[in-house]
Amino acid sequence: MNEKYEALFTPFKIGNVEIPNRIVQCSMGGTSLFGWLEPSHFDTEAADFLLKRAKDGVGLVLPGMQTIRDTMGRKWLDQNRSMYRQLKPYMDEYHKTGGKLFIQLAGGFGRSMAVTPWMAALGRNNLLNKIASPIVDVQYSCASASATPNRWADNLDSRPFTVEEIQEMVWHFGATAKKLREAGVDGVEIHAVHEGYNLDQFAIANMNFRNDQYGGSLENRLRFATEIVQSIKQQAGADFPVSLRYSVVSKTKGWRKGAMPGEDFEEFGRDMAESEKVVQILEKAGYDFLNCDNGTYDAWYWAHPPQYLPDNCNLADVEHIRQFVKIPVACAGRMDPVKAAEEIAAGRLDAMAIARQNLVDENWVTKIKTGREDEIRPCIRCHNGCFNFSKTAGSENMQSLEDSLHLGRCALNPPTMQHKRYKIVPTKNPKRVAVIGGGIGGMECCLVLKKRGHKPVLFEKTGELGGLFITASAMSFKENDRELIQWYKNEVAREGIEIHLNTEINDLGTLRGFDEIIVCTGSTPRTMPSIKGFEKTLNFTQLLVEKKEVGDKVLFLGGGQSSCEAAYDLVLQGKHPIIVEYGNDLVAAQATCLANTSFLRDAMEYHKVPVYLHSTVTEIGDGYAMVKGPDGSFKVECDAVVNGIGFVPTPVGEKGAHVHRVGDCVAIGNLRTVIWRAWDICMRI
Repeated sequence: MNEKYEALFTPFKIGNVEIPNRIVQCSMGGTSLFGWLEPSHFDTEAADFLLKRAKDGVGLVLPGMQTIRDTMGRKWLDQNRSMYRQLKPYMDEYHKTGGKLFIQLAGGFGRSMAVTPWMAALGRNNLLNKIASPIVDVQYSCASASATPNRWADNLDSRPFTVEEIQEMVWHFGATAKKLREAGVDGVEIHAVHEGYNLDQFAIANMNFRNDQYGGSLENRLRFATEIVQSIKQQAGADFPVSLRYSVVSKTKGWRKGAMPGEDFEEFGRDMAESEKVVQILEKAGYDFLNCDNGTYDAWYWAHPPQYLPDNCNLADVEHIRQFVKIPVACAGRMDPVKAAEEIAAGRLDAMAIARQNLVDENWVTKIKTGREDEIRPCIRCHNGCFNFSKTAGSENMQSLEDSLHLGRCALNPPTMQHKRYKIVPTKNPKRVAVIGGGIGGMECCLVLKKRGHKPVLFEKTGELGGLFITASAMSFKENDRELIQWYKNEVAREGIEIHLNTEINDLGTLRGFDEIIVCTGSTPRTMPSIKGFEKTLNFTQLLVEKKEVGDKVLFLGGGQSSCEAAYDLVLQGKHPIIVEYGNDLVAAQATCLANTSFLRDAMEYHKVPVYLHSTVTEIGDGYAMVKGPDGSFKVECDAVVNGIGFVPTPVGEKGAHVHRVGDCVAIGNLRTVIWRAWDICMRI
């Protein structure tokens, strides 16, 4: 192991429990040992995933958040006796790894509950909600400190918890912790005075308007969180470790509005001055560990950083707050292991908390310890598989039901949290398979086929592997995307896969000696010849890879994710982009996480990028574009126009019994649809 990582592999203590190293896996939605939104039960899929993380060498594993009361059925977590009987032998097996496991318990979502349209309809209607409440009580699930607007749904306010409901919940926290300790769990983490979840809503003055003992002064606003830890210590034992998931500062400007990196703004939530007092109150109350980052659901990108935020984006704030407590402190948020090790060695930090890297590469810790860092598959912070809650203007959470019930999966690594569905089964009938197209889909097909025992042969029409993802990774902040392309190239080379570059296949009939053919030829930019002067537009490859001269004012025809990302890249270069979008919002698409899309929307507003919604371009001329909006047509001066209206599939040949298609040549999607489809096809060959 490289000595730069050594500090990560030293032990530390949370209370009286020794953690074998400084690597903490944060909780992730969908990875709970007791299910996700469904009634609580011992979840064997999550159990398999979490045990493998401990075997890989993660020192402290935190399964996904578990509400103290089931979202469906409303059963208290301590009342499920069979679940604890299954948990005990699992913990015995888990402890053979030497790792430790804390269960994360939550006081609910409050206004952050990601309601879907049908849930919002129930929440707005008292009668319907009452009828449905034995199965799902939306009003209870969204209940908060006070009547505050739901993050996801317009015209849906949280109802305030009663004092009796709060105190009932406090008691059940203690009762649940006692059951967990008896089952062999090493500690609990409380979720949280963090990310704008329920306990955070109680703690923040602008979200708590109560005039009883749970509102008003800072001490009162923290009473819910302090009574929880006191209940746990009383019922489970004073020496039972209790961690707190904690947001140092909220980075929030108002309802549904976050702050940009480096922005000078007035904090709507918890500022640093208040946070310095908060952590001392919480430590005194009995918390043994602070697992920290920043943000709320209104500034969700601080807690779930997309690629647009820099590495270690929360580190400075976390290290500052650590000076005010004696208990250990971890930092989460795009943590770089090398930087984390430096800070731990210097005594400025106690542990590094990492979440989604554990989804994308199940052996990343082992690879660090054995000096194989170049083999680590990087997380690209897309959230497409793990947490794709999405919202556009006027919508609730648009996520599919399948995704809502199965979070914690990975766009880049299909076996994660679905290892029974996606698995490498050695073939009994090895075949020679032609793979047409050397993008991500083609390379993924080759890797899966080779691991199964087939012989793939890859044909790529250009001189470089990567396909259209080379363009997608060309922006300044897409370093992880570029690392992913390099990882694929390394893996394909390591597996000894036969590759033919500069070889275009236009006729599948020219291929000889292959048992199967997989077409991964991707897509090309959509054209709109009906727009006068459309031939003057540039595509993303010309803009980002070929670096065509575009001048200062660049108009994007279409306001999807690709356009917004490219526009943000131009902003960082000091240029002045303009966006024209036909729809009612930017990035108006399902399956793209709100943490990613809200950053782009907030960034466009903060950097004063002109955005014309409900608008189309009707003519492109030299130095201008004619735009038709709700109030008529007008001229927009610009130096260049970029075609951002999307892509169309470009398959080669016809599908048949032995000809398959993967990726964007089937239908336009994202890396998740490309990679999962590759597995679907290659597992059947």
